[in-house]
Amino acid sequence: MGWDYGEDYYLYFEELFEQTLNKYKRISMTKNWLKTYQGKTIVKGYSNWLGVDLLYRQTKNNYLRMKTNILILLVMATFFPCFSQDTLVALDKGLTTVNYPFEVKFHTFKSQGQDLKMAYVDVLPSNPNGKTVLLMHGKNFSIAYWEQTIKALGKEDFRVIAADQIGFGKSTKPEYYQYSFQQLAQNTKSILDSLKINKIILLGHSMGGMLATRFALSYPEMTDKLILENPIGLEDYKVLTSYQTIDVNYQSELKNTVESYRNYQLKYYYDNTWKPQYDRWLNLLAGWTLHKDYPIVAWNAALTMDMIFTQPVVYEFGNIKCPTLLIIGTRDRTAIGRERAPKNIQSKMGLYNELGKKTQKAIPNSTLVELDNVGHLPHIETFERFIKPLTEFLKK
Repeated sequence: MGWDYGEDYYLYFEELFEQTLNKYKRISMTKNWLKTYQGKTIVKGYSNWLGVDLLYRQTKNNYLRMKTNILILLVMATFFPCFSQDTLVALDKGLTTVNYPFEVKFHTFKSQGQDLKMAYVDVLPSNPNGKTVLLMHGKNFSIAYWEQTIKALGKEDFRVIAADQIGFGKSTKPEYYQYSFQQLAQNTKSILDSLKINKIILLGHSMGGMLATRFALSYPEMTDKLILENPIGLEDYKVLTSYQTIDVNYQSELKNTVESYRNYQLKYYYDNTWKPQYDRWLNLLAGWTLHKDYPIVAWNAALTMDMIFTQPVVYEFGNIKCPTLLIIGTRDRTAIGRERAPKNIQSKMGLYNELGKKTQKAIPNSTLVELDNVGHLPHIETFERFIKPLTEFLKK
C-alpha cells in the first residue's frame, strides 16, 4: 500500500545501526588498548583480551550487516517508493506514501478562512474529442478506484478529470470545516475554472452521486450530461431513521478496523462474496486506522456523514436539466442510518431495485440501466457491464 511500514523499518535500522556503530567503536578502542598493554597484563587480562576480540569481531559483523540493510532500504525507498496496495499498512492522512495510477496535481485555494489543497488528476487522451468527463468518488473511496474507468474513457478520446474532495484521499483534512455539498461543488468548480474548462460530463458514484446532483443543479450551464452510479441519497434518511450527532459519528468512526470495514463491504457491496481484487480498495481505507493521523481522518469522516444525512437531494431531482443516465446495481442495499431505524423500516431502506426506477421517473430526460446481481460498486465488481452503457450514453 505504501512505504509507511518501510519507513518505520528504515528508522529502526538507522537507530540500531548507530547503536551498533558506537558499540563497535567502543570495543575497537578497548581492543586496541588491551592489545597495546597485553604484554603487561596478567593471564586474566589476556583472557579479557580474547573475549573483547571475539565481541569486537561479532559486533563488526553486525555493523556490516546493518550497513547492508540500510543500503538495501535506501535503494528500495528510491526505486520502489510504494508497495502493492494489496498489502495493509499504516497510511497517513494525506496518503503521501501511496502512488495513484496517474500523475497527481494539487489545486490550492482558500476556503472558510484557511488554505486548502485538492488532489486531482487530469488525464489527456492521445486524440482528444473535445469533451471532458469529471469523476466524483464515494465516501469510502478516492481517485484511485477510478483507474480502470479513466483508462477506458481515454481510449474513447475523452479527457478525464478526477479529484479527491476535501476530507478525502490526498486532499486536506481540515480540523474545522463546514461541509456541504454546495461547498464541495464550488471547490470542484474552482479546479475546472483554473483549467479553463467550462463544459463537462459529470459522473458520480455513491456520495459522489449526491455531489454530482448538487453540482448539476448549481451549475447547469456547465453540465452537459450527468451519470449517477449507485448514488446514495435516493431516499431521505432523516425521515426514515433517527439523527446521530457528529460526536457520536466520530466515536463510531474511531472504532473502525479492517475487519469492520470488510464486513460492511462484504454485506452491502459484494453479496458476501469477497474477491482478492477488492483488497486494494479496502486497504486504502483501513490503512488509515493504523496510523497516528487517524483521529483527524475519522473527524472529517464524521463531518461528511452528517452532510450526507442532513442535506438530501432527493427532492430536487425534478430540477435537473441535462440528459441523465442512472446505472444501478440492483443488489445494492446501502442505506445511511439503517441500524437506527425501527425494525419494520429497516427492511424497506436501500432497496435499489426499487429506488432506481423511482429516481428515473423523478428525473426528466433520464435513462435507467439496471445491472442484476450487482451491488454498490458496478465499476469495480463488473466493469464490462458498467462501461458499455456508459460509453454508449457518452457518444449520443
